[in-house]
Amino acid sequence: MFSDALKVLRERGHVEWCSNDEALGELFRSEMVTAYVGFDPTADSLH
Repeated sequence: MFSDALKVLRERGHVEWCSNDEALGELFRSEMVTAYVGFDPTADSLH
């Protein structure tokens, strides 16, 4: 299940760049990953 999470994030365009794809994939397969996602509501666009 968690190994599919990285695939879904990539398919949806949420992963633009990763310095070590293999290590990130292994992390997603081995444990639950928590991410902080934030945005600046005063910005002209979301980035």
